[in-house]
Amino acid sequence: MGFLVGKRVLIAGIASNRSIAFGIAQAMRREGAELALTYQNDRLRGRVEKIAKQLDSSIVVPCDVSTDEAIEACFDELGKHWDGLDSIVHSIAFAPKEQLEGSIVDNTTREGSIIAHDISSYSFLAMARYGRQLMQGRNGSLLTLSYLGAVAAVPNYNVMGMAKASLEAAVRLMAYDLGPEGTRVNAISAGPIRTLAAAGIGDFRKMLDHVEANAPLRRNVTIEEVGNMAAFLCSDLASGITGEITYVDAGYNIVGMSGYGNDEA
Repeated sequence: MGFLVGKRVLIAGIASNRSIAFGIAQAMRREGAELALTYQNDRLRGRVEKIAKQLDSSIVVPCDVSTDEAIEACFDELGKHWDGLDSIVHSIAFAPKEQLEGSIVDNTTREGSIIAHDISSYSFLAMARYGRQLMQGRNGSLLTLSYLGAVAAVPNYNVMGMAKASLEAAVRLMAYDLGPEGTRVNAISAGPIRTLAAAGIGDFRKMLDHVEANAPLRRNVTIEEVGNMAAFLCSDLASGITGEITYVDAGYNIVGMSGYGNDEA
């Protein structure tokens, strides 16, 4: 019997079967969770419905996180299927592509910064707000996805690093706020993985090669490994863990200076 049997989980952000969110959904379904998925717009609806079938889910609801009205409507619709919710997985991030290259000082615009923070950070808080009623009395959990660029300079990550730093601050503040209700809030900071979202980051192939050469495990991580950690953090096995940013990156975040023979530099 899986350790998520009896749990109901909403997963927001699945774009393909190569996405981190898909790895999370697979792991959670394997451990017995009942899943619901969101899609951003009608263009993506069919794709997400196909993925839902692979995961034995019949609940697919629209959720464009750029508006509070759409987020509220998402949970209203989910409430027609479920009378309670145990976990929300937020795997959503976006910044205009031109903001993710070159000089952060020269290229970041006010509009680009607003978009990055709105979609990548604020939307997590908004989902917690509108999902709160369904999660009452269930000792549930909220989980989001971050990256090392939130706390360290990463070439071409630019304004997304600012947005992820905001997201990690939100994790701590939300954990403090929702803790008295029994709701936990955590994040996974995953290493670079070749996904559709990552394609927008300049020189991403070089980033993968660098991590593989310098991480203690000498490799990159997989969506399955991130999924396993997500399943654990949303389970009762992690009942004492909240407000944490957990790294799943083959240990790369601990490296201060690579061995002189390990890097092309």
